[in-house]
Amino acid sequence: MALLPIAEAQARLLALAGPTPVETVPLADAVGRWAAQPVVARRTQPETDLSAMDGYAIRFADLPGPWTVIGESAAGSGFAGTIAPGETVRIFTGAPMPAGSDTVLVQEEAARDGDRLSLAGEGPPYLGRNTRRRGLDFAEGDALIAAGERLTPARIALAAIGGHAALPVRRKVRVAIAATGDELVTPGTPVGPAQLPESNRTMLAAQLADLPVEIVDLGILPDDLGALTHAFATVEADLLITSGGASVGDHDLVRPALEAAGATIDFWRIALRPGKPMMAGTRGDMVVLGLPGNPVSVFVTALLFAKPLIAHCSGAADPFPRGRTAILGETLPANGPRTDYLRAVLIDGRVHASAIQDSSMLRTLARSTCLIVREPHAPPANSSGSVEILDIA
Repeated sequence: MALLPIAEAQARLLALAGPTPVETVPLADAVGRWAAQPVVARRTQPETDLSAMDGYAIRFADLPGPWTVIGESAAGSGFAGTIAPGETVRIFTGAPMPAGSDTVLVQEEAARDGDRLSLAGEGPPYLGRNTRRRGLDFAEGDALIAAGERLTPARIALAAIGGHAALPVRRKVRVAIAATGDELVTPGTPVGPAQLPESNRTMLAAQLADLPVEIVDLGILPDDLGALTHAFATVEADLLITSGGASVGDHDLVRPALEAAGATIDFWRIALRPGKPMMAGTRGDMVVLGLPGNPVSVFVTALLFAKPLIAHCSGAADPFPRGRTAILGETLPANGPRTDYLRAVLIDGRVHASAIQDSSMLRTLARSTCLIVREPHAPPANSSGSVEILDIA
């Protein structure tokens, strides 16, 4: 079977699932999710002209003064009257500009003696200086957040000041995670010579922690066709992620178990290193991702496939991780027929690939800050040349 290019595999995977249903949640619960609909301003910000500094509200035409102080305007309690020629009002940051005023003289350039105010500096250089005009940020009816944009803390604040207490988002994606293998034991328990502490479930849950998901932990499943089939046939989730058992060995039973549980495999084996034996399919409305067993392969395939799929189901307009360029710290050899994701560190603006790229080595992955992306059949990359990297830390 020919290896599937990564971009084609990603497109086919996203085609297997649509967005989850829309729900409206309070702003505090919307952080990190994606806007399911455009968010439009329900008010104008600011509602009126405001002072941007502490000082005195004046008419620019009255410069260079002097003025008579006739009152005060503070945030939340403005001055009720109107400023006439030669008059001024003491004003504070965020306070409404009194009627008749158009400029703020900052307090550092003012000299006050009782109710008399005179210029003690150069004064404001133009009309409107040190003010925030009505609608400076946005007007009622303006588009604030586009559908498909992620609801970052800044966008949550924008929605709040725009008059929203809740936002429409996609329902959280229910993700079931299972590790397979008779050699696996729960971390922290005694390990025999033929056993291994299971780490993939914990890593996957951590990788998905910044996404709107509900995790269903199926635990460690044995290399038993009946047990695997039962688990896959009875789980209720939007996405099932397995690790291990996805290759072609005698004990690699994930694919036959999925098929016995009623799943249809859409594709298998990717032109990717590490992570070639990944498979994807569906069982009813549930998408299935069968990831390899080596932990670095799990990390890379989750980064390239599981996380984008969840973002897609959550309504993300752009679900895929985006790379950037960096300068190589040493020469890399020519690449083979698969896209390589090399574990690397970025030091003083140069990226250095780890000496050993074994997909079982978690310490190497944990010490890496990025992945170097090398396309199939890439020629040798010389030191001081540029390469694409994906940040992972």
